[in-house]
Amino acid sequence: MSRMTGVLLPGDSTVRHIELEVPQPGPGQVLLAMRASSICGSDIRAIYREHLGHGPEAYQNVVAGHEPAGQVVAVGPDCRRLVVGDRVAVYHIAGCGVCDECRGGYLIGCTSPHRAAYGWQRDGGHAEYLLAEERTCLPLPDELSFLDGALVSCGFGTAYEALLRLDVSGRDTLLVTGLGPVGLAAAMLGRALGAGPIIGTDVAPERLAIARGLGLVDHGILAGDEAAGQIAEITGGAGCSATVDCSGNAAARLLALRSTRTWGRCAFVGEGGQLTLDVSQELIHRQITLHGSWVTSLRHMSELLANLVRWRLRPDVTVTDTFALADAGAAYKLADAGTAGKVAIVFD
Repeated sequence: MSRMTGVLLPGDSTVRHIELEVPQPGPGQVLLAMRASSICGSDIRAIYREHLGHGPEAYQNVVAGHEPAGQVVAVGPDCRRLVVGDRVAVYHIAGCGVCDECRGGYLIGCTSPHRAAYGWQRDGGHAEYLLAEERTCLPLPDELSFLDGALVSCGFGTAYEALLRLDVSGRDTLLVTGLGPVGLAAAMLGRALGAGPIIGTDVAPERLAIARGLGLVDHGILAGDEAAGQIAEITGGAGCSATVDCSGNAAARLLALRSTRTWGRCAFVGEGGQLTLDVSQELIHRQITLHGSWVTSLRHMSELLANLVRWRLRPDVTVTDTFALADAGAAYKLADAGTAGKVAIVFD
């Protein structure tokens, strides 16, 4: 049996390389040769620094990486759609397949003990090969790169879902707080959906520069005491009709909410943390609709892949740094610094 190299995350801000057997696909499974596997902020927050160890974020000491894209090299019995050579992006959770959430395509919401997320409870994409359930693999259009596919599987899908929940269109002024990879995705997709002007905030000048350089925001504002006033000035005091927080930071969440105009819509996407607010003044009296949005569905991920081709958008432009698997330690260290765009591991 051939061997491969993979990466584990011990939870002490390091990575550990291991050697393991290349798996063989069983019924309904495919073996993918990894081509790209990007690093998500949730990997940093809940596994790399320390293991949170509960619920869907319980890391089971498996090969890391829940944003994989690759090429089918073997198929198991009962596979109905994929064949050797197919290029795929992978929805990053394998659910039970029979609960209401799974039947609706939101495998992320599956609460069955059979639920297993790639890179969390089952081996993920930070290895040379990935054993995947066929039902979690979506064909990757030829117009998109493997890096594009890796980014769609979580970051861009998460941003897209939030924008759909907000029903963003050309009628909207859009505010994105937190211009990490998900925030960059929200700005790019918000533009494609017709929103404008688009305002973005971040505490890192480097990330503001990335967003401006890619033309994703019309106004890039350094987060801090002056940000609310600057947003009010840009919007003539009214605020933005649609806002989304991609940071998970309490101050940024409040900024997004308080910068939402009366009768506007706000979505929280960034994970973790706590928030205290005056419910009457911040929500009820201003008639705000507040959404919590958690990843996307299989259907919407497939829709997004098609829309990216139609809109001629390439998510991989948000990747600022790529690393070989052997250099995964440096990749995670950079991602943890919070100043880069998307960081990814790529394979020859």
